[in-house]
Amino acid sequence: MSSTPSDPHGPDTAHGTPPVCPRHPGRAAYVHCSSCRRPACLDCQRPGPAAGPLCVDCAAQGGAPAGTTTSPAAVGSPGPGGVGMAGAAGRGAPARRRTGLAAAPVTWTLIAVTVAAYVAQWTTRDTVPGVTEALWYAGLYTSPFGLEPWRMATYALVHDLSGPTHLILNMLALWVIGRVLEPALGWWRFAALYVLSAVGGAVFALWVSDPLQPVVGASGAVYGMFAALFLVTRVRGGQVRSIAVLIGLNLVISFLLPGISWQVHVGGLITGAVVALVYSLAGGLRPGRASAPSAGAQAAGLVLVAALLAVLTVLGADRIGLDAVLR
Repeated sequence: MSSTPSDPHGPDTAHGTPPVCPRHPGRAAYVHCSSCRRPACLDCQRPGPAAGPLCVDCAAQGGAPAGTTTSPAAVGSPGPGGVGMAGAAGRGAPARRRTGLAAAPVTWTLIAVTVAAYVAQWTTRDTVPGVTEALWYAGLYTSPFGLEPWRMATYALVHDLSGPTHLILNMLALWVIGRVLEPALGWWRFAALYVLSAVGGAVFALWVSDPLQPVVGASGAVYGMFAALFLVTRVRGGQVRSIAVLIGLNLVISFLLPGISWQVHVGGLITGAVVALVYSLAGGLRPGRASAPSAGAQAAGLVLVAALLAVLTVLGADRIGLDAVLR
């Protein structure tokens, strides 16, 4: 990935770091409240007027900027349900603010494992097979002439050894987007999105790429995160123009620059969109945590996505003939 998302409502901080949610200091917040203009992470956004989403505090005050008083009834007095807006806002405040590793454990674990894999690639680059050859993917490995389907996920752990740029760009994108998406989706939903997007990229490559051409890199999974970030932000009322531009620019680069597997990028993007759609249909992309019933529906949807990818893999593998292997 050549760039990272910018704040759709305004520039990043002066030092180039992403804005941070004031209620969750460990989370980057790319959307500003349309009333008070403070950053709000995905869990702190509430549907607002046409101008954009509101933060939790402004939503609790009927859209007035946080810290102002609209009327006693709106702020402190019980509403129709017997609970004042101030009380509702108080319940929304986190009991303990998680930052760093605690806020996005899967993101940091994926970065650590991928970097460790890259170090292992370097230490075994003169051996045959090395770590790179043991983990990369090509259509041949899911064909009648080779049966190593786990490579459809492990290829995302290894990167181009000609230089660290490939690894750095992918890990930078994972770090920036993962710290936003993982707290919003929950760790297991985020992990499923990442893995299935990587597998989806491999499936697409199986159908449209040379079965003897190996692919490496986490780009398929990263493009899946791009798609999910777009849908999550759109569902929660945020502006998605900058995200759409970012996706478009990266796709153009994928098609124009040599040596880039655009097939993996497109496959990861499509799969990530499908996974995010499953979460959305099950109610998991709305502000706040998903309920237990919706979590079950999401898990069932993920099983269906995985089954579809397995069917496409079998059908794609059946298309690889002996002539493709011997040429």
